[in-house]
Amino acid sequence: MSNATSHQPGMNGVGRQRAMLRPRYAQIVGWGTALPERIVTNDDLARLVDTSDDWIRSRTGIQERRMATSPKESTATLAIQAAREALRVADVPASSLDVVICATTSPEYLCPSTACLVQNALGAPRAGAFDLNAACSGFVYGLSVARSLVLSGDADYVLVVGAETLTRFLDWTDRNTCILFGDGAGAVLVAASHEPGGILSCVLGSDGSGSDLLMVPAGGSAHPPTMETVANRMHMLRMDGKAVFRFAVQAMADGTRDAVAKAGLSLAEVDLVIPHQANVRIIQSSVVKQLKIPEQKVFVNLERYGNTSAASIPIALCEAIEAGRVRPGQNLVLAGFGAGLTWAATAIHWCAPVERTPAPWWKDAQREAGYQLASARSTWRRLARRAYADVMGPADAPTVRGRLRTAIDAGRSAWQTHKPSSRR
Repeated sequence: MSNATSHQPGMNGVGRQRAMLRPRYAQIVGWGTALPERIVTNDDLARLVDTSDDWIRSRTGIQERRMATSPKESTATLAIQAAREALRVADVPASSLDVVICATTSPEYLCPSTACLVQNALGAPRAGAFDLNAACSGFVYGLSVARSLVLSGDADYVLVVGAETLTRFLDWTDRNTCILFGDGAGAVLVAASHEPGGILSCVLGSDGSGSDLLMVPAGGSAHPPTMETVANRMHMLRMDGKAVFRFAVQAMADGTRDAVAKAGLSLAEVDLVIPHQANVRIIQSSVVKQLKIPEQKVFVNLERYGNTSAASIPIALCEAIEAGRVRPGQNLVLAGFGAGLTWAATAIHWCAPVERTPAPWWKDAQREAGYQLASARSTWRRLARRAYADVMGPADAPTVRGRLRTAIDAGRSAWQTHKPSSRR
């Protein structure tokens, strides 16, 4: 598979223009996951709430899940680990990234975006970055955006991350929700290519009339944090399980069917379906029974991770690759549903080689040095920004330093406006 169109070595300006006239395709060329260390079993939960291992397994298929309990584990740190692994697999430097998208419903902060923290930690100075909240459908929504950016020519490399620490937003007295969710992150690198295939189609859907079926009521502008919202557990996830189940079964089947048809394929031509890992009964009722897709063509790993929301599909994709279930030339479907209500599906003709030779030690050392340099650069910029503000004072101050700062800021703004673009 070719590199991104504008990153081909030895290509002059004329050659690059000719290449841009050729059809572009959005290929997944790198992938990675990150999981918290702590494993929480059903028996562990049975000591907290009125439940049992048999009750949870029979209703959900979940046996255990990962939980971010260390102060060093958060949505951003997991996202950064998964992103670095995706770049390592693709053998692409962070400096080549054009956009970083982070799909999450449990961000590091209300603002700034978690994606900006990932961009900073990777050392991707050219990359735009933003978060995307479509709940458990978020990762596929992110793939749709990445595909559009690549096909339009606005980006050559787009990093899409799904990352969650939803266990920090659960009511641990509610056995209907606390047993379902886990933490983790998964990432893929989407690259421009001239090789036909890649992300063939995307189908996105929503139904806001069901917004109350799965939500965290407080924390936004409707109910800002107060002592009352905290006391009433309004910052914790609430769900109407039966209503969500009924919606999910139909939405995932419809989304899969529509994405396959939009790609010009038939269900018989699909080699593997990787559904959102929420509940094994939803997967069975939707993909297997409604669509008549054989179980051997459906990848399931929720028994070990539970529902990791926006991270569930990329984690499952990475595990399917590691298990040898994904091969070049195969047709894949990724399908999800979530709060909103939302649903999404994408059909992919897989082209990237999945068997990778280990990178030489010096390349891993070089990559790690780049991340250390990015951290040092970020620290320097923070310190320089703070020192500049402290020394110069406010720009509008009627002092020599105030007038000097005004002149410096104006000069910097003019230079930024007229400097040559670093983008190709």
